[in-house]
Amino acid sequence: MQRLRSQFELTAVALILVALLAACGQAPAAAPTAAPSAATEAPAAELQVLDPVRLQLKWVAQAQFAGYYAALDQGYYAEENLDVTILPGGPDIVPEQVVASGQAEFGINWLASLLATREQGAPLVNIAQVFTRAGMRQLSWKDSNITSPADLKGKNVAVWFGGNEYNLLATLSKYNLNKDTDLTLVQQPFDMNLLLNREVDSAAAMTYNELYQVLSAGHTIDELNILDYNAEGTAMPEDGVFVSADWLNADPKHKDIAARFLRASFKGWAYCRDNVDSCVEIVLKQDSGGVMTSEAQTWQMQEVNKLIWGDPIDPNTRIGYLEPELFTFAADTALQFGVITQPAEEAAYTHEIWELATE
Repeated sequence: MQRLRSQFELTAVALILVALLAACGQAPAAAPTAAPSAATEAPAAELQVLDPVRLQLKWVAQAQFAGYYAALDQGYYAEENLDVTILPGGPDIVPEQVVASGQAEFGINWLASLLATREQGAPLVNIAQVFTRAGMRQLSWKDSNITSPADLKGKNVAVWFGGNEYNLLATLSKYNLNKDTDLTLVQQPFDMNLLLNREVDSAAAMTYNELYQVLSAGHTIDELNILDYNAEGTAMPEDGVFVSADWLNADPKHKDIAARFLRASFKGWAYCRDNVDSCVEIVLKQDSGGVMTSEAQTWQMQEVNKLIWGDPIDPNTRIGYLEPELFTFAADTALQFGVITQPAEEAAYTHEIWELATE
């Protein structure tokens, strides 16, 4: 009993000491705790949460989009406080629908497709025109004797749908060909087998992709007739960056996010202009199916650079700037040849975000 009373007395004394120390503004020593983590010691700037955004591509991963992958790989998006997820596209994915439905903040597609989608009520707006030259062509074999768009009459003509068909439709309209009765349009997959196997008379091709597929299959340029939409005056700008106007104006922060996205993307494209081999390697990392080759992506990277920076390459090109004259031409062409039925509004594009990104 004596021992138990002594323990109670010691405990009481300890409690009195604790109370006295607290009253004097002091606290008893705390029990040892785990060492502070790196996160708790990190400066506030390092703990800043990145702004998450999604980019919907118009096609599968390839060097056509190398600048965006390079911006991600080289940390340019992170430097702009952005957490960017790049969503690959495909023949059944329409970027305008993805962005309009809020499943991505940014999209890549051709201006004609954007204008057509706007006319249907989606408030999309082009904020940067990365490709200022058209790479789309229509290929046929020499022995098919298709030397002019007029010769497509009565033929089986393959083209990608989902917004990729507008150059062809504008050209058919120019030559008074009815797309429904004068020829047969065929849904084109992402390879050139329909043309290579002569299942169609003509097929769409990009200079940086499908043309190479035909050549790498053992054929030469001399075996082909190539219809150039640039020469026909019906080529409209390709691969522009667009957003929903509703998203852009929903929060003042969104314009800043969009400007940071463009700034980092432009740095990515400049990196690919100057480092072709490195960007090819970056793109090849996206090839989960093992179908891409270094040779094909190198060809593509070099051809894509021409569409952005000119041929020969001009580093002083104002990348992403949509010249008003180019927009007017595309809008007039789209209206003249039935891609849209009403004149396009100038609100279909804006320079504001480009100016914020390049100031």
